[in-house]
Amino acid sequence: MTPARIARALALLAACTIAQAQAPGTAWDDALRASQAAIGRSIAGEIDALPLRDALNRPVRLADYRGKPLVVSFIYTGCFQACPITTQRLKQGVQAARSALGEDSFQVVTIGFNQPFDDPAAMGAFARQNRVDDPRWAFLSPAATDVTRLTQAFGFSFEATPKGFDHVTQLSVVDAGGMIAAQVYGENFELPMFVGPLKDLLSGQAARTVSLESVWRKVKLYCTVYDPASGGYRLNYSLFFEIFCGVTVLAALAAFMARELRRKRAP
Repeated sequence: MTPARIARALALLAACTIAQAQAPGTAWDDALRASQAAIGRSIAGEIDALPLRDALNRPVRLADYRGKPLVVSFIYTGCFQACPITTQRLKQGVQAARSALGEDSFQVVTIGFNQPFDDPAAMGAFARQNRVDDPRWAFLSPAATDVTRLTQAFGFSFEATPKGFDHVTQLSVVDAGGMIAAQVYGENFELPMFVGPLKDLLSGQAARTVSLESVWRKVKLYCTVYDPASGGYRLNYSLFFEIFCGVTVLAALAAFMARELRRKRAP
């Protein structure tokens, strides 16, 4: 298991511990299982074809975002604590990820699940209240009849309470082809837990494309590392040079061995 995967596992364990302390019993266990079961599920087809409306009341579908990684969050606009806090943290994560991975490398959508109250006007107001002004981040409203199918597909659980809703605090990271690749939990998630899955997806895309540009992008992504001291990401090209030197040594050794083998076979 890589250090990144270990860190994600520890973050998940911490999120579970905190959530169970806040919501004891089997409800959280069931919600977490449903969320984790969504990893590896494809939303391509019926789910990403469901009609949505953006904050300007224009028709849109999740399929429109295919081709790049997509981050999906669920909120309800009547929430005055968890949803705004999570959205602010997501805003920080998006800024860090765009700086590290590229401004146009991924897209974000926030979906209002409390219909018909989370209509386009309410979602637009929520975006403004949270000062989200990102052209690659949309605030969307589904039809009330589609909320259950949509949330279940992403493994997102919610339950009405006298004060609003209890719900899983999660971000879903979807790959370019429409498969849910990772879930990120918590109102104040660590940046590597969010940026890491996006970085992995973009690295995989670069590896599948054979071009000088894709090779260079793969190198840049590999050399983009989290710096705990600054709380951000930076390029560390020493990693690339270490690999380059290692490959060079191996190539020189292989050439030497081939030359010696030819010399011994020569009459």
